[in-house]
Amino acid sequence: MSAHSTAVAADHDHGHESSKFQIYVQIAMLLAVITGIEIICIYVPFAKWIIITTLVVLSVVKFMFVIFYFMHLRWDKPFCTILFFIGLTLAAGTMWALLMLFSAEASLPLPT
Repeated sequence: MSAHSTAVAADHDHGHESSKFQIYVQIAMLLAVITGIEIICIYVPFAKWIIITTLVVLSVVKFMFVIFYFMHLRWDKPFCTILFFIGLTLAAGTMWALLMLFSAEASLPLPT
């Protein structure tokens, strides 16, 4: 009985790994399609703000797919996801502060 349950568990794990592999392949194809849309979007004659907004939205979608599936945050504990976003927020705030500190106006020479 134990050998049978072990074989069933091994078969179940193999099926689980196969389904995860299929998810990874599908997400990789979706990311490739989104990248193609981003490349095409650059050459479309629309207003600049529409193109930039579209590119930012598509980039955020790609980012979310990568962090939740390829970095395994989807299957991690919620605490790990919260820690990730806290770190991301701190990094974004630091980057914004540095950009404001060393902006183009700050790098102009002083009047003599």
